[in-house]
Amino acid sequence: MSDWNPALYLRFKKERTQPAEDLAARLELTPAKALDVGCGPGNSTQVVANRFPGAKVLGVDFSSNMVGAAQRAHPELEFLQCDVSTQLDTLPHDFDLVFSNACIQWVPEHPRLLPGLLSLLNPGGVLAVQVPMNFQEPIHQIIARTVEREEWRERIPYHRNFYTLKPEEYFDLLANSTRDFTMWETTYMHRMPSHQSIMEWYSSTGLRPYLDAAVDEESRQGFCEEVFRQVKEAYPVQENGEIIFRFPRLFFIARAR
Repeated sequence: MSDWNPALYLRFKKERTQPAEDLAARLELTPAKALDVGCGPGNSTQVVANRFPGAKVLGVDFSSNMVGAAQRAHPELEFLQCDVSTQLDTLPHDFDLVFSNACIQWVPEHPRLLPGLLSLLNPGGVLAVQVPMNFQEPIHQIIARTVEREEWRERIPYHRNFYTLKPEEYFDLLANSTRDFTMWETTYMHRMPSHQSIMEWYSSTGLRPYLDAAVDEESRQGFCEEVFRQVKEAYPVQENGEIIFRFPRLFFIARAR
């Protein structure tokens, strides 16, 4: 799989950053040291730094491209390349806040991951997570159906593993790790200027691994065109010409014992 494209990801910076801002606004603590897991190009790390002036904030991400973009955009903050699926224990275990915005859906084994994230905290420290819950939305269903069709199986030889659990499963995981946690869901109704904008949004995230797996450029372009055709059918245009792009997200905050 190719590395992430920070410029493409940031075309919708405002919409992608809003959940991080909403999560940070719910936090009631004064951390001296904070970790942003899955920092991307640094927009969520900046949210944490702005919310808690004076805190020492470290952003980590699997992608070297994202870490590089974050360092260039926010030289006053600290960033590190780290794959939390295998390198979580290499991080310090003395944070007051572990924050993660739209990252853990790419990380396997959440029953192991969540206790691991909590273990990075000082006693009484806070874990704050936002994870997309949009798998039933049209764009995801379109991609999943299309890639399984006979004409695309060999041209797009990729099957995505979805690591995200059900909200009830996260509830049980948190309840087994701490007595103090809260959960909620928010559905964002993003205003998109065109159907092409939806394609641009997903080309940098959910659609990206399928395009990377294409056997050639013709297959990549053809798959995009077929998905785009169905996107235009699935998302109606509003009276003002815009398109409502629904995006459900799950949030949870847990305090370490």
